[in-house]
Amino acid sequence: MEVDAPLTGAELDELFHASWPGHQDTDFGPVLARSLLRVTARREGRLVGYVNVVGDGGVHAFVLDTTVHPDARRQGLGVALVRAAAEAARERGAHWLHVDFEPHLTVFHERCGFRPTSAGLMALDPRPPGR
Repeated sequence: MEVDAPLTGAELDELFHASWPGHQDTDFGPVLARSLLRVTARREGRLVGYVNVVGDGGVHAFVLDTTVHPDARRQGLGVALVRAAAEAARERGAHWLHVDFEPHLTVFHERCGFRPTSAGLMALDPRPPGR
């Protein structure tokens, strides 16, 4: 696993196509430009894991797009990616790490070290997400 290793949009598209049904090619330039950090995992040179962390410029950081290739799931890679991201965010000054997730991912996020909290969410785009 590496923090802020070189990464291309083509690699992310390949991983997301394999992992997220309906993913459409994306310009990841603006996404990566706003990252506080990202953690990647490779096997035999191929990207198999990714997590992005964005910050608010203060003490809050947010986990986004945790993705593990289907061939590499259920081996602890996702938990390791998120824990590495949490440590790197702490080292960069974050005091709080936030994540939003669907109910079926509760156990995964608990294994990563998150605890449940109340939060709010407002949909700003009525279209379903691309992934």
